[in-house]
Amino acid sequence: MTPRTIWLHLRVPFSFFLLPIFWFAVSQSPNPDWGRALSVLLIVHLLLYPASNAYNSYFDKDEGSIGGLETPPPVTKELYWTSWALDLVALLLGAFVNWPFVVYLLVYGFITKAYSHDRIRLKRYPVFSWLLISGLQGGITYVMTYASINNLPLSAVAQPQLLFGGFLGMLNLMALYPVTQVYQHEEDARRGDQTISMMLGVRGTFTCAIIMFTLSMVAFYIYFEGSYYFVLYVLFLLPAMALFLRWFWQVCQDSRLADYRSTMRMMWTAGICQNSFFLLLAVLMHS
Repeated sequence: MTPRTIWLHLRVPFSFFLLPIFWFAVSQSPNPDWGRALSVLLIVHLLLYPASNAYNSYFDKDEGSIGGLETPPPVTKELYWTSWALDLVALLLGAFVNWPFVVYLLVYGFITKAYSHDRIRLKRYPVFSWLLISGLQGGITYVMTYASINNLPLSAVAQPQLLFGGFLGMLNLMALYPVTQVYQHEEDARRGDQTISMMLGVRGTFTCAIIMFTLSMVAFYIYFEGSYYFVLYVLFLLPAMALFLRWFWQVCQDSRLADYRSTMRMMWTAGICQNSFFLLLAVLMHS
């Protein structure tokens, strides 16, 4: 593999869709250490997530479109070792943040490898993998980001308000995760995987996303206690909600429109809306 093809499989831009979790954790932090916050941001989004993407690409060996990569080039063992190298660098740098962050990096790396590895392949179990990855990328990432940038001990992760924030992150990912699989049914079936989107079907995937997003909005209303922060959140998400409902209506007319490009358009719109809100929230909370 050339450096360019390896870079493509790292899918660094895809980290943008998970970035709202980081901004949310920063916004809710009473006294964040900004040096640690920057370190966590760079390690997670430029090393940890790309390492996971590369490992997944190596074992999936996709021939069709995958998240953030419309035409994935063939993979070789070089990509496998690249993923391990990125994980090792993340752990070494993470030790300079704090030990709870190192624990998080180890947990994340272990779970995502079990998700992809052909001998374990947690991806084969639709409901379990849906809950696991949503809990990992949404809930655990929020809690451990918060603990890391505030230099808290592991015992602090049991705080009810902190767990509530993690639950919000998990709900958001539970709405998003099946949608990222909706155009991959044939590719997943070829490998023998049974994803949550395959189990639900195309229309069921959209319905599930609407249900989980509604639950997320109710939970955010409770979390923000109905304040203007919640109103602001709704306003920022209106473009994404309108696009999603329009896309759902189109897919009901023609299921072939549940394709890669439409999914990426939806992901970028939702990512921009959520990142904009949580970044603004972080500025408002710390200004």
